[in-house]
Amino acid sequence: MGHRKLHAPRHGSLGVRPRKRAEELTPRVKRWPEKSWFDILVERLGNEATSQGVVARPVLLGFPVYKAGMTHAIIVEDRPNTPVTGKEVFTPVTILDAPPIVVLGVRTYIIDEEGYLKTKGEAWRSPHDAVAKAFEELYAGIPLMGISVKDVVRKYLHGLRKVNHGLVKPEPSSEYGFKFVAESSESELRDALSGEIADVRVIASTIPVLSGIGKKKPEIIELKIGGGSIDERLKYAEGILGGYVKASDVFMEGQFVDVIGVTKGKGFQGVVKRFGVKELPRWHKHRKGSRKIGARSPGFGTMSEPPQAGQMGFHRRTEYNKRILKMGLNGLETTIEGGFLHYGLVYGPYIMLKGTVFGPAKRMLILRHPIRPNLRWLPLSGPKIAYLSLESKQGI
Repeated sequence: MGHRKLHAPRHGSLGVRPRKRAEELTPRVKRWPEKSWFDILVERLGNEATSQGVVARPVLLGFPVYKAGMTHAIIVEDRPNTPVTGKEVFTPVTILDAPPIVVLGVRTYIIDEEGYLKTKGEAWRSPHDAVAKAFEELYAGIPLMGISVKDVVRKYLHGLRKVNHGLVKPEPSSEYGFKFVAESSESELRDALSGEIADVRVIASTIPVLSGIGKKKPEIIELKIGGGSIDERLKYAEGILGGYVKASDVFMEGQFVDVIGVTKGKGFQGVVKRFGVKELPRWHKHRKGSRKIGARSPGFGTMSEPPQAGQMGFHRRTEYNKRILKMGLNGLETTIEGGFLHYGLVYGPYIMLKGTVFGPAKRMLILRHPIRPNLRWLPLSGPKIAYLSLESKQGI
């Protein structure tokens, strides 16, 4: 081993230890940005942003989507000071199915004596009308859906009961067969929205019945409201309570977002695939030592720094500053021939991201306003898309 390197960079980041399976498929957003993308544009660009219709306003700082699949596009590069600025360039794109979300409740927080957020109160509203209205306004004109408004609401309530049986109870005599029983009174709403409030968030639910996969069980997530004063946030929260919110109400074309979710699982893997360590050549004097790391050291009860075999994938991860190229309400205009592999068709609202996104098809991801944006370039619109490939990806 005279020519073997004596020193090499370590493999794998210690910042993501322990590399274990995620506890839940629905990720919890651990941190929220102080400012929304709209606040950053108005603060940095001023009149240039307001002339484009950008207004600093209360807005949800996150939105759940489903990963549908990938294709490629030819866009006109709008990044300044690059060798290809103004030219047509090839880029892979990811299509995300973004059905509207329903705001089930509003939750307010105060600062306790130790300086931490503490729940002050919450109020709930029935989602019956919001789900029906979302379907009628966004999906009723799509003949491929093949489902009625009544079936959409019934399947949604059935799935919501499976997620939290305390919110929905069976009601055979009702129109949908289920009843939302957690609705709060007006006095409870006023108590939750009054007093010294430090933070306000909404309890939102996805409507997966409207997605391409058509699953029933929705995901319930908590989303923070950012932008404006606390009184403006409370007024905005009260206005959307019991209604639905589209992705276009939260984001704008051309902006950057963070993607939070769970990666694709790869099971138990060895050190070579898991960390990319070098496998030395095998010969008769050390043929038994291939693909092994030797002594673990220093002992039990301490963090293990040497690469070891173990779980690979299915980790909760965050990918920063992915750009939204385009958003729309008709997902069929971005669905490839034959549908996306392992997903199907995108019927309604969609988001087109530049580049790749972790996770398999059908995985629920949360898009968040950027928590550490690149302030050197703040685009006010998306690039021009000269061509979008809709060719089949089935290899036939």
